Amino acid sequence: MTTEINDLPRIKKRPRDSHKGSFGHVLVVAGSPGMTGAGCMAATAAQRAGAGLVTLALHQDLNHIAEVKLTSAMSLPLPPADVGIVGMQAALKILDLAERFDLAVVGPGLGQDIRTARMVRKLVKELELPLILDADGLNAMQDHVELLRDRRQPTVLTPHPGEMQRLGGFESPAEIQKNRTKVAVDFASENSVWLVLKGQGTVVTDGKRVYINPTGNPGMATGGSGDVLSGLLAGLTCQDMDGFGAACLAVFVHGLAGDLAARENGELSMIPEDLLDYVPEALGIVRKAGEDTESDTVPLEAVREVLQARSLDFGSS
Repeated sequence: MTTEINDLPRIKKRPRDSHKGSFGHVLVVAGSPGMTGAGCMAATAAQRAGAGLVTLALHQDLNHIAEVKLTSAMSLPLPPADVGIVGMQAALKILDLAERFDLAVVGPGLGQDIRTARMVRKLVKELELPLILDADGLNAMQDHVELLRDRRQPTVLTPHPGEMQRLGGFESPAEIQKNRTKVAVDFASENSVWLVLKGQGTVVTDGKRVYINPTGNPGMATGGSGDVLSGLLAGLTCQDMDGFGAACLAVFVHGLAGDLAARENGELSMIPEDLLDYVPEALGIVRKAGEDTESDTVPLEAVREVLQARSLDFGSS
């Protein structure tokens, strides 16, 4: 028996005496040769979502790229296992420094070398932080999903249907698409995770609660959109709100930023960086919808009313 969620967390005003330590320190473990931008976008998205501090950890030979692309996010060079590849020594360094951080994102653009996959699995087993696994972080868990069940901290997985196929041993993505909600609920329940099954009508579930997202459009079907989502999820989870609600809000805001970008630029020409540009406006719309309530949640209908006042609606472009 699952409960359908139709509310989003209310975005509260920050206390006047807030400081950067009040809103969490996100660690993003990401990037590899040719895909350094994935980690940079995830790190920037975490900042846009309100994280107090963000550090991008990546292969030491790529660190200079992060230093150039990122201005206010920090970087952490990781020791190499080989040229462009991180492995067990990188895992040991991350574990040694783990107490500095409040949450970790692992996977965007990380690469699929077997040594990197082993690094990811060691982090899953030993990293005592809430963990978001995306992209190559998910690929590393193929045939090893049992490791998820023993984690003592919350674990969020963000697969698209192809990654879900590999994680769950399905015959094809089409099998998943036939019953997306049931697939997501069953996997989350069996493996003690929160699952964000991406696609049209992204499903967020912990096996007991289910949220089906109404925002987003086909212009978001471009490489890098998922990196932005993982960063948003991390940044919002560090705020003062329920973790499951933060996942729902991240998915909603991600899609709404895409809708706002599509209205301005058209679906055909959208790139993931456009989503980053519209995140502040999307968050502002949700904040506006919650201004007149003392509740900790905001009904989707209240958000719709704010959008309609601006000649917008869910999924419109």
